[in-house]
Amino acid sequence: MAENQDSTLPQSTPRPKQEDPDPPAPDLPSPDRGAPDRDAPEHRSTVRSLLRLAPYARAIRWRLAASIGAALVASASVLVVPLVLGRIVDGPIARHDMAALWPLAGLLLALGLVEAALFYSRRVILARPLSRLETAMRGDLYAKLQRLPVSFHDRWSSGQLLSRATSDMFTMRLFLAFPLVFLIVNSVMFLAGTAVMFTLDWRLALITLLPAAPLIVLTRHFESGYSVAARRAQDQTGDLATVIEESVLGIRILKAFGRHRTMAERFRGQTHELRATELHKAGMLANLWAVIVGLPELALGCALAVGAYLVSQDELTTGALVAFLSTALALRWPVESLGWLLAYANEASTATDRFFEVLDEPETADAPAAGAAPAEDTGLRLTGVRFRYPDAPDDTPDLLRGVDLHIRPGETMALVGATGSGKTTLTALLPRLYEATGGVITLDGKDIRGIPRARLRELVSVAFEEPTLFSASVGENVLMGAPEASPEQLRRALETAQAGFVERLPAGVGTQVGEQGLSLSGGQRQRLALARAVVGDPAFLVLDDPLSALDVHTEALVEQALREVLAATTALVVAHRPSTVLLADRVAVLDDGRIAAVGTHQELLESSAVYRRLMSGEPTPGESAPTLEGSSAR
Repeated sequence: MAENQDSTLPQSTPRPKQEDPDPPAPDLPSPDRGAPDRDAPEHRSTVRSLLRLAPYARAIRWRLAASIGAALVASASVLVVPLVLGRIVDGPIARHDMAALWPLAGLLLALGLVEAALFYSRRVILARPLSRLETAMRGDLYAKLQRLPVSFHDRWSSGQLLSRATSDMFTMRLFLAFPLVFLIVNSVMFLAGTAVMFTLDWRLALITLLPAAPLIVLTRHFESGYSVAARRAQDQTGDLATVIEESVLGIRILKAFGRHRTMAERFRGQTHELRATELHKAGMLANLWAVIVGLPELALGCALAVGAYLVSQDELTTGALVAFLSTALALRWPVESLGWLLAYANEASTATDRFFEVLDEPETADAPAAGAAPAEDTGLRLTGVRFRYPDAPDDTPDLLRGVDLHIRPGETMALVGATGSGKTTLTALLPRLYEATGGVITLDGKDIRGIPRARLRELVSVAFEEPTLFSASVGENVLMGAPEASPEQLRRALETAQAGFVERLPAGVGTQVGEQGLSLSGGQRQRLALARAVVGDPAFLVLDDPLSALDVHTEALVEQALREVLAATTALVVAHRPSTVLLADRVAVLDDGRIAAVGTHQELLESSAVYRRLMSGEPTPGESAPTLEGSSAR
């Protein structure tokens, strides 16, 4: 039931617009999350990377083969044209036989029509299957993102993930549609054309092929440098997407604090970095292209001069020279396209690397199913639970250090603690949004690691302190907590959350709330999030300070309705207010990574100094402000 929370994209700083000037401000944090991007090796195999697309390409292999076959036949017709031209020069033109010219001219026209038809067919053959392949790859990427733990999304910026699902996907599809086909076709055409040239005159052929050796060395050097630049550009595109997304989502903060100039500078800095990288790529490609075009043209000029001499010595016919030069000119495109095809192959290989970096991320496997639980071991139990964030420095202690807690069936337990004590983190362990570093968590005696995630999140429903709504209707947002819930359950959930404002919306529960639900107030969003948590009558309910954005009157009404829900479920409620604590049967105090005390509100007031400080709002040692009303750690 908390599944919809897994993939919420991070929100941070927003987008600048050039409006009123504002005073200088400190630099905002860089969007450069997603450290795996920066660790990409500089020396990698382009071919090995592209071969990872084989499982996807296998589904369209026959269409791909047909496209390559059509392009090969079309290219073969191009090589026939010089031979026909040679026959025309040595035949009808040399003998002034116009009658014999027309059949050969008709053959040239037919070859041109065949070439055009085959290239048209090649595109038609691949268009639909490639769009299906791109859809399948994007679906696999999205599904993987939904399965990956929240710790993965903590490390990766949303822009990096968005660029992999959009621009990288387009790059891979285009590679399969055009560069892959013509890397094969042009290679075959070059070999066939070389054979034709040797057949016509081996001496001219050798002269024409003299640039081959330096071109091979140059292209290998180009490939190694270009792949690094291509990867850098794709990563910078992801960073830029993050800046734009954060700017749009946080436009209210930007306008409220007048940070337009600061964010504009950050945006310009990202675009200038990307522009510099793209210009560097263009410079490398221009240098390669200059050599690829210049050396063959020089060799062709030498071949023309030698050929003219051979014709003057009657060692070569004029028609053979015309056929040779026409064949050499027909090979200009396969040779000149080599730079562009190699560049795009490197773009596609780095896009493939970035795509599979996400697919290769390990998922947390479910443990073997636990055996039957002892009859007395029911409810929710945490035994020796430890947790530290993956990115925490090695020399820092665990955030949770041996948490032991038992919530009896049908009991509501309030969890209180100082700011940063790890209350929110503990609640995230129950639906396995994070995996506990150590210890065991059981529901009715079953280790949650042995419960399939889908089933676990049907049993455990969560309402977070910061509510997240999606670009959907009110009803769709609430029913994310229980898609099979009836209209009556939806109505009761809205009543429990005191969300009567829904009836006053233009289309009621069918009203679209807009991106992030920003068309609603903070209290309205929080009430819808609470309704989402209770709509499915969950067996276990986890509420992380669900009433923090409500006014006193609405809070009292929600608490009164919530008591009926809590009476029928086992619940853990993170409390920052004394009024929320009073909803619970018992209270657990989290202090220094452990449960310091458990008891009723009255018992803890008498026996726990930590609890008394929290209830009175006095600062804990080392703090200078009240902590109970603060937000929890991460």
